[in-house]
Amino acid sequence: FFYMPPIRVMLVEDDPPTRKRLSHAIEQHEQLSLIASVGNCKQALAQFEQAYPDVLLTDIGLPDGTGIDLIKNAHQHSASTEIMVITIFADEKNVMNALEAGATGYLLKDATNESIADSVLQLVAGHSPLSPAIARHVLKRFSIPLPEVPIIPGVEVPNITTREKLVLEYIAKGFSYKETASVMGNSVHTITSHAKKIYRKLSVKSRSEAVFEAVQLGIIHLGEDTT
Repeated sequence: FFYMPPIRVMLVEDDPPTRKRLSHAIEQHEQLSLIASVGNCKQALAQFEQAYPDVLLTDIGLPDGTGIDLIKNAHQHSASTEIMVITIFADEKNVMNALEAGATGYLLKDATNESIADSVLQLVAGHSPLSPAIARHVLKRFSIPLPEVPIIPGVEVPNITTREKLVLEYIAKGFSYKETASVMGNSVHTITSHAKKIYRKLSVKSRSEAVFEAVQLGIIHLGEDTT
């Protein structure tokens, strides 16, 4: 039996109810350990100097500064610390500033407790968890205009069904599974089942990775209207 120590997480969030919810999301997961939960930059820096966490989970809008400066500081002082933003700010400026400062994940606060914990694990495993709406900013910023990207010769495109493609298109637009189920007239269980099949076919582990792979393979195109 090989013991894996829990992933040590520091949370920086100024709103008490939200901090409590996020803290609970971390504490209830057996592979995660919340080593600090603070409400501003000053407290975060003090805690950070005492013990570098494996993961820094921070908001951007803080009462005594910006999470961007905190990310820069953490990135400079501890190369081993993975940094993920969790915020209400989904605009391109904040997204790109955070990623350029050193963050490797970016989630919106409407994410479920389960997805937040899973995203922390994905981050440590080397992935870059991004909420679907955030992934679109990144793809638009760094990619060639995606509808014009040709499918690479010799690359096998997975057999994605019409219904699975529709689910992918809604996910790419930032719809939750519940919202997708409502629009498509299906149950959440059915949409979740479609999503699992999509993940398996595309060999991905998250919504943002699924959208990215689907776009690169020409299965869906950002900016198209979903019918």
